[in-house]
Parts: sequence; C-alpha cells; structure tokens
Amino acid sequence: QVQLVESGGGLVQAGDSLRLSCATSGRTFAANVMGWFRQAPGKDREFVAACTWSGGTTDYADSVKGRFTISRDNAKNTVYLQMNSLKPEDTAVYYCAIRYRAGWGVTTYDYDYWGQGTQVTVSS
Repeated sequence: QVQLVESGGGLVQAGDSLRLSCATSGRTFAANVMGWFRQAPGKDREFVAACTWSGGTTDYADSVKGRFTISRDNAKNTVYLQMNSLKPEDTAVYYCAIRYRAGWGVTTYDYDYWGQGTQVTVSS
C-alpha cells in the first residue's frame, strides 16, 4: 500500500510562485515514475509533469515548460513541483501520482495511485 499527500497549494496572484510537495509513504521503493496532474473545474485531469524516481528524467506539458520544475528528494520520499510565473489558467486542483509499471506515462491511466489533491488558485 502507498499513500500520497499533497501540500503547498493556495491563493496567489499572477506572476507569483508556489512549491507543491507530495509526501509518499509505503511501497515507494518500487516506484518507477512520479507525476503531477491538474484538474480545473469542468475539465479533464491533465498531465503537468513527471520524473523517474531514481534517474531524474523529466517531462513537462507544453503549457508549463520553462515555468514549472519537478524534482524529488528520495531521502524524504517527497516529490516537488516548483511553479513560477503563475497564470490564472494554472488554477486547478493539483494531484500527484505514482506509477509502478515499467515505461513512461502522461495519461491518468498510466498511474497506479493518487493523492487527494491540493487547490491552486491564481488571481489576475
């Protein structure tokens, strides 16, 4: 069993920064990929960023490239999402997810466990 707990969301103004954290516990030693997704009201959950648990390979959605950075601290079993130059369109609930299977994933079907999410609201 694994648990994912997101934190760090909040209400900010356009141009501000936030750092989200995803604390993991349980069977994380077998994790392959960690991902961040977001879901805005009335929209599907969409891929934001992902990284391998051990190798540091990363990938980003085009909408966040150059503004968001995903990183992980294996000693703390925590994955981060540094979000800079936030825009109102970044407003969403942000979820972290874990993938155990081999290979990469950018869809919700590619991930095995999810956190409860943290709200990010960016005002203009």
